Amino acid sequence: MTRDQLETRQTPLYFATVLVAIAFGLVADASASVLEALITPAIAVLMYAMFLQIPFLHLRASLANRRFMTALLLANFVLVPVLAWALTRGLTGHPALLIGALLVLLAPCIDYVVVFTHMGKGDARLMLAATPVLLLLQLVLLPLYLALMLEDGDHISLALGPFVQAFVLMIVVPLALAVLTSAHVAKSERVSRWNDAWAWMPVPAMALVLFVVIASQIGIVLQALDQLLPVVPVFLGFALLAPVIGWATARLMGLPVQQTRAVMFSASTRNSLVVLPLALALPEQIRTLAAAAVITQTVVELICELVYVRAFPVVART
Repeated sequence: MTRDQLETRQTPLYFATVLVAIAFGLVADASASVLEALITPAIAVLMYAMFLQIPFLHLRASLANRRFMTALLLANFVLVPVLAWALTRGLTGHPALLIGALLVLLAPCIDYVVVFTHMGKGDARLMLAATPVLLLLQLVLLPLYLALMLEDGDHISLALGPFVQAFVLMIVVPLALAVLTSAHVAKSERVSRWNDAWAWMPVPAMALVLFVVIASQIGIVLQALDQLLPVVPVFLGFALLAPVIGWATARLMGLPVQQTRAVMFSASTRNSLVVLPLALALPEQIRTLAAAAVITQTVVELICELVYVRAFPVVART
């Protein structure tokens, strides 16, 4: 099988992985804690494989693309928060679900969104360049949005540690290793072969991430399924409407096709694996259900991403 054939067949491969992960998570529920510990390393491997495909010398110029950055920030920090607020109004009688949903829907992804953007034929280079800006702005704005959208929201304390830790482990370390590798490709035959071998890895690494996330969390979701039912339509509604916001914002700014797809992926992809520790740090009476809501969004989103990588290139093609 060639790399092109592997990438062409990635969507059915991911769907099969999701089904196997659900089955494994239900049968071998005792392994959930072990699999959960593998989530961050698995994402780090995925990001390293992805970063090796990106021309780093052009990243500085990417940040100078004002129209793209304006569209990205307008979608993620103005329009998507309005959408999140509107969709969660039906959860006001379920405080744990409400805060869990807002935590995850208000935070744009800073890690595997780059991978999905690449797979969906978007501009992954620009998406990568924007991740530090997305991280810093959500650090500042997430507590403010929660204070505005929750009753007594100004008393909620959010630690910065999980955000910074995730950024270092999932972005900084893989990025540094990828830059180091790329710098030695032309100097060393061994490094060149290593780099060529890793060119095969984004698809298997993405399958690994899907497996460890879903297999480790599906049991928690199913245990609280009856209580989580009110939040499922919220996440499905977001999955349908957020790409529309991304597309409309990109069209408003007159972005080319690949950049339009990148904005669509960013608007649709949330920082679930980073905000999960924040949910677990909430008061005990709402902690478990809020965390389960975040996990539910992760499962819904990962399945939707498999549709996005096929649908976005069709929707945004001119």
